[in-house]
Amino acid sequence: MTGYDAAEGLMPFRDERGYGAILFDNTRVRQAKAEWFSPASWGEHARPVASGGRGGAWYVDAPFGACVLRRYLRGGLAASFSRDHYWWRGANRTRSFAEFRLTREMAAKGVPVPRPIAAYYRREGYFYSAAILIERIDDVRTLADRAAVAGDGAPWEEAGRLIARIHRAGLDHADLNAHNLLFDPTGRGWVIDLDRGEQRIPATGWREGNLARLKRSLLKVRGNRPIEDVERDFARLRAAYDRVWARGT
Repeated sequence: MTGYDAAEGLMPFRDERGYGAILFDNTRVRQAKAEWFSPASWGEHARPVASGGRGGAWYVDAPFGACVLRRYLRGGLAASFSRDHYWWRGANRTRSFAEFRLTREMAAKGVPVPRPIAAYYRREGYFYSAAILIERIDDVRTLADRAAVAGDGAPWEEAGRLIARIHRAGLDHADLNAHNLLFDPTGRGWVIDLDRGEQRIPATGWREGNLARLKRSLLKVRGNRPIEDVERDFARLRAAYDRVWARGT
C-alpha cells in the first residue's frame, strides 16, 4: 500500500450501468470524466494501436496531451468466459488503480516509464471493468519492431541496461516482452505496461524469470531470422545487463 500522494485525485461516479471511480494526476487534469475511458467519446481524436497487446488500446489526442487509452482485457481461456470483467476485490485492488500507483512509484524512483494520467474502474455487482490513460511517447519503436527490421542493429545493449535499471528499482514486470520495451532513434529506452507488476526486493528468481520471458518473446517475433541470430542478440543484451548489475548501479 502506497503512502499519501498529494498529486493524486479521486473522483467517484455513478450511472445507469453501475458505479465506479477515477484516480488521476491532479497536476495534469483538474477534473476527470468517465467518458474519457470510452474510445467512441473521442471520435476522430482516437485511433487503434496497431501492434502488440490484445486490441484494447487507442492513441488519443486529448486536451491534456497525447496519450494511450488501454482497456484491461483477458487473454487465453479466461477470455471465453469474460473478455473485460474481473472479480471485485476492492477499489485499491483493481488492475487500473494498482498499475497507476505502481507506475507513479517507479517514476519517482527514476525508472523511465510514461506517466499515468488517469485510471478508471466501473463496478457491476460482483465484477468490474477497468481502463487507464497513460502519456504517449512519440518517435519510439518497440524492441520487437527494431529487432525485426534491424536484427543485430537493434539496441540490444541499451535494452540490457534498461532492464537492469528497472530491476535495481525493484520492478518485477509481469509481462516483460519485446513489445513492452520502447526506444527512440538515439537509443533511449522506456518500459511500458506495468499491469500486474510488483515492487519487490531484487532477487535472482524473479529477475531471471523476467529475462526468460523476454527471450521467449524475442524468439516468438523473430520472423524469418534464424534462432541462432536471436540467441546471439540476446547474449549481447544479457552481457550488458550483467555488467550493469555487477556495478550495483
